Amino acid sequence: MLRRVVAGCARALGAGGGARPASGLSPPGRSASSGSPDAPRNQPPSSEFLARPVGVCSMMRLPVRASPEGLDAAFVGVPLDIGTSNRPGARFGPRRIREESVLLRAANPSTGALPFQSLMVADLGDVNVNLYNLQDSCRLIREAYEKIVAAGCIPLTLGGDHTITYPILQAMAKKHGPVGLLHVDAHTDTADKALGEKVYHGTPFRRCVDEGLLDCERVVQVGIRGSATTLDPYRYSRSQGFRVVLAEDCWMKSLVPLMADVRRQMGAKPLYISFDIDGLDPAYAPGTGTPEIAGLTPSQGLEIIRGCQGLNVVGCDLVEVSPPYDPFGNTALLAANLLFEMLCALPKVTVV
Repeated sequence: MLRRVVAGCARALGAGGGARPASGLSPPGRSASSGSPDAPRNQPPSSEFLARPVGVCSMMRLPVRASPEGLDAAFVGVPLDIGTSNRPGARFGPRRIREESVLLRAANPSTGALPFQSLMVADLGDVNVNLYNLQDSCRLIREAYEKIVAAGCIPLTLGGDHTITYPILQAMAKKHGPVGLLHVDAHTDTADKALGEKVYHGTPFRRCVDEGLLDCERVVQVGIRGSATTLDPYRYSRSQGFRVVLAEDCWMKSLVPLMADVRRQMGAKPLYISFDIDGLDPAYAPGTGTPEIAGLTPSQGLEIIRGCQGLNVVGCDLVEVSPPYDPFGNTALLAANLLFEMLCALPKVTVV
C-alpha cells in the first residue's frame, strides 16, 4: 500500500512520462534558493497526478518548512481566538483553510499571475500561541514574525481572530517603518477597550496607531457596516486620517474604480493587507465570529485584492474564519482562494 502511495507521489512530482513539472519548477519537498531566476521552486502538486486527499495537510499541499530562510513568501497559521468577543472557533481556521486549499491550482488565468514560477513559497506551519494568555500570545506572534520578515520572507497569514494583526504589524513596522494598510472588514476594529482590556479583536488598529505602526494617511478601511453604539462610529478612524469606505457605498458596484484611487493613495511605499472574512456578506461567509448583514460579495473581494497587484505588499492576513459555524466549508474555501489571490498580488510575481 505504501508503495502505491509513493509511486503515485512520484508520478505527481514528474518522475518520467508526461507528468514532468513545467520547466523551472521543482516538485514539492525540494528546497532551493530563490536568488537565481532559474532556480527550481516549489509548486502545488497537480490533482491530475496526485489525488486531492493524498498528502500532508499544508496550504496548497506545499512543502512544510521550519525556517523562512530562502523563501520569498510563506503561508503561516496563527490559531488564536481568545481575543474574540462573540462566537469562538477561529483557532481552527488555519487548519480548515488548509484543508479547503487542496482545490487551488498553481496559475491564475484571470490575472495572468504565475506565483510559483517567480517566488519560492512554502508553508511555515503555525505559531505556537498561548491559548491561556492573550498578551503572551501577542509576544509569541511578534517574535515569530520578526524572524520571518528579517529573512526577507513575505508572510501570508491564516487566522485566527483579528487580534493577531496587532503583533504582526509590530514586526512589520520594525522592519519597514510605519506601513500603509488596506483593511477589509465589517468593523473598524478601533475600539479602545472592552471589559477593561485594551487588547482584543476589536482594538488592533487603535493599538497600532498608539504605537506609530501605521502610515495613517495611507490607511483604507472597506466594507464597514452594521449597528453601533453611537451615530458616528467612524469618527476615530477619520480623525486619524483613515479613509472609511462603507459597505453601502459599495452595493451593486464594481470596486475597480475604488482600487484605482487606493493604488494612487498607497504609492510605492510598503502596504499591508488585512482581510477579515466578515467583510463579506454572511450569505457567502457564514463561518465567522461577528457576522454583519449586507456586506461585500466575493467578486468585490477579488477586485480589492487584484487591485493591489503591482503595489509594494509586504504582508497579508485573512482572519476570523470560524469552522464551527461553517458546516460545509464554504467560508474556509473562500478564505483559501482569497489567500491565493494575495499571493498572486505580491511583488515580483510573474504576470503574463
